[in-house]
Amino acid sequence: MKKISQKELNEILESHELWLRGEGGKCADLSNVDLRFIDLRYAKLRYADLSYADLRGADLSHADLSNANLKFADLRHADLRHTKTKNYTIGL
Repeated sequence: MKKISQKELNEILESHELWLRGEGGKCADLSNVDLRFIDLRYAKLRYADLSYADLRGADLSHADLSNANLKFADLRHADLRHTKTKNYTIGL
C-alpha cells in the first residue's frame, strides 16, 4: 500500500481536474494508495482509478465518483453521504 503526502494528493487532484476539463493534466491514479481518514469532500473523482485504495474512514461526502474504478477499494466507515455514483466499478 502506497502512502502519499497531502501535497502529492493535492497535485494529483489538481491535475485530474485539468484532465476532466480537457486542459491537459492526467487522469488520477490513486490505485493501491492509503487514503485512510482523508478529507475528499466535494472531490471531483470522475473516472479516477481508486482500485485497491484504502479509503477506510475517508470523508467522501458530496464527492463525484461517477465512472470511477473502486474495484476492491476498502470503503469501510467512509462517509459516502450525497456522493455522486454513476457507472462506478466495484469488486468484493
